[in-house]
Amino acid sequence: MKISYNWLKQFLKIDWEAEKTGELLTDLGLEVEGIERVESIKGSLEGVVIGKVLTCEKHPNADRLKITTVDLGNGAPVQIVCGAPNVAAGQTVPVATIGTMLYDEKGEGFKIKKGKIRGEESLGMICAEDELGLGSSHDGILVLDETIEVGTKAAEVFNIETDEVFEIGLTPNRADAMSHFGVARDLRAGLAHKEINIELISPSVSDFRVDDRTLKFDVEVENNEKAPRYAGVTISDITVKDSPEWIQNRLKTIGLSPINNIVDVTNYVLHELGQPLHAFDAAKVKGNKILVKTLPNGTTFTTLDGVERKLHEEDLMICNANSVPMCIAGVFGGIESGVTENTTSIFLESAYFNPVSIRKTAKRHGLNTDASFRFERGIDINFTKYALKRAANLIIEIAGGKISSEIVDLYPNKIEDHQVFLSYEKMDRLIGVEIPRETVKNILASLEIKFNSVTDGGLGLTIPSYRVDVTREADVIEEILRVYGYNNIEFSPKLNMSISANDFDEVKINNLISNQLVAQGFYETMANSLTKASYISLTESLKEDHNIEILNPLSSDLGVMRQSLLFSGLESVIYNINRKRNSLKFFEFGKTYHQYESGKSEQKHLTLFVSGATNKERWNSETKKSNFFYLKGIVTTILSRLGIQNIKPIPTKNDIFSEGLTLSLGKTKLVDLGVVKKSILKEFGIKQEVLFADFNWENVLKLSGNSKLKIKLLPKYPSVKRDFALLLDKETTFNEIYNLAFQAERKLLKEVDLFDVYEGDKLPEGKKSYAVSFLLQDGNKTLNDKQIDKIMERFKQTFEKNVGATLR
Repeated sequence: MKISYNWLKQFLKIDWEAEKTGELLTDLGLEVEGIERVESIKGSLEGVVIGKVLTCEKHPNADRLKITTVDLGNGAPVQIVCGAPNVAAGQTVPVATIGTMLYDEKGEGFKIKKGKIRGEESLGMICAEDELGLGSSHDGILVLDETIEVGTKAAEVFNIETDEVFEIGLTPNRADAMSHFGVARDLRAGLAHKEINIELISPSVSDFRVDDRTLKFDVEVENNEKAPRYAGVTISDITVKDSPEWIQNRLKTIGLSPINNIVDVTNYVLHELGQPLHAFDAAKVKGNKILVKTLPNGTTFTTLDGVERKLHEEDLMICNANSVPMCIAGVFGGIESGVTENTTSIFLESAYFNPVSIRKTAKRHGLNTDASFRFERGIDINFTKYALKRAANLIIEIAGGKISSEIVDLYPNKIEDHQVFLSYEKMDRLIGVEIPRETVKNILASLEIKFNSVTDGGLGLTIPSYRVDVTREADVIEEILRVYGYNNIEFSPKLNMSISANDFDEVKINNLISNQLVAQGFYETMANSLTKASYISLTESLKEDHNIEILNPLSSDLGVMRQSLLFSGLESVIYNINRKRNSLKFFEFGKTYHQYESGKSEQKHLTLFVSGATNKERWNSETKKSNFFYLKGIVTTILSRLGIQNIKPIPTKNDIFSEGLTLSLGKTKLVDLGVVKKSILKEFGIKQEVLFADFNWENVLKLSGNSKLKIKLLPKYPSVKRDFALLLDKETTFNEIYNLAFQAERKLLKEVDLFDVYEGDKLPEGKKSYAVSFLLQDGNKTLNDKQIDKIMERFKQTFEKNVGATLR
């Protein structure tokens, strides 16, 4: 939100530097993210002075040029060559002196230099209107009133205004500060705490009066819940034209483009007082009646941007006597009833609309306007009539006309100000120190919070209507703290912390594994728990019915809670790849969220992502490409570090992997790992291989805390390990190899493990290579070579027959 310092000074006569004021606003909770210097004309006409043309003669070497001598009020006249057709002796003109920077309409500057034009010396430039940024005319030089004193700075003649604009990062709860008056009100409280008492000057509406009653409008509100207060007045005999310079400058300073004097006034009052307004062309309102109502679902309505929209049955609309919609209440006006240059009378609306209703409507139609931004967060219902009078007075002032009706103000169910009791004991306990009671009272008074009762134990308070976010005792304490200053609260050197033993153990384990992964070259990431609903379609292992949907998502990209950490991790991978970081090792501790028939569920995970090279290129070592075996080694070291042994690898059933394993201990699944399918990577624009491991961290934590040891005798007879390098079709999975091996040998085969996968241009097209190990053991005797060779031959024949495998 942009706040003009000059505008702010209309309410508070403060002479502080902008930086100092910005620091105080930040301390008050209105964080100033930056301060920008703004000029009504770029460069502020620095170096441009008023001169008098003493002589004007034809250039000897050019038909269209003139040689002039100009008095600049500082001594000897200067010679300037000028090409304007209207230049003449005796004129009072603006002159850009040597060294002056002028700016074109694109904001690009050019410097006035001493030089020769067609052989004649020229020491400046007599300027046209557009060259100074004062208009668009380039018909000739700008001729001024001859009474202006020679040597006067042009900035003084043209009232060039410089301003400083605060960019405030407004938090959603601070609806009261969504205007210059609101910020000034908060600033006054901060100054009062520093014992600087400055009057808050509010715009006067005492001269508002009804001139006649010739243009009466009837107003009917059919839904008082969505529109608790609705006010309006008619103004006739107006002239729609450009706004005066002072209003245009105010709007331009905060980034708004002036439109016409009527629309500009409504925008001006919105940013001045925080009350949105809307002006209807009275001649276009059929039946001189305003109906505030909802319309049937699917009703079409064309908004000011020319877009035809279909209305929802809960959208509150401003309609004419025939129930024809003219405006989406509190959000956006209609193209048929807006003010144009032909408008001569208006109905001016000021209202309070239900924040929830406005938020839903704006979201449904994808609209975010200055008006909806304020209505959504809650404006001051008691400002409705006051702001209407303020705007009406300004319109009369700059557009002429007269007030042609009494103010219609429908407010059937008055909303009472909120009551809160502040307990001193609770305040001291929450803050941790005791703030002097008189200081507390002074702060509350500066915030316009009224005292109903004062006791030794606390204060009975009435909260002003504009503080819609202050409803609890804790909110009042926060108000006291932000004005008192968080920096003024002394903290005890002793830190007390409440944490359960189980939580402590989990934090300790997480830190242990984090340190291990960082030592192995991994970086920790933290992704948003909100993600795209469409990611579910990339895998059959996740179900759409298990999505937890957000009722009011900020965007479709943040529509559901994530069921997997894979997709947010791949977003991080492609983000880095796009920035030329191709060798990546990430890990994340996070949660997944599921909606089951039994209820909602949160599950803890640790995920690993590996892509590209495993090490940096160095002069004495070659880089190694990450592969399945590398990831498996990392996963195994994590489990080993936590004392989890005797892990059983089995082929994974998770379809996110083209090749993968599931590591389990007994029937407890610990981790899925493997190579992410190319079809999934393609959705993210990733062209290089990505390895992914997903730990069921809750199971890992349970097993890592298990101190029970099972002791058994070591096998009496040794085991034997043999490897095959199998050349296979790409469609063949490790699951098939695993099952076929146990079908071929059930008694002596103990483990089957995939420890490497290779796909490259050295292999035939459509082929891949698996490196598979087989662990054989007999509990009763030592295996001999003949037995082992027989079993391995059986494996070979089984693989050849069933999946067409060959040994490499």
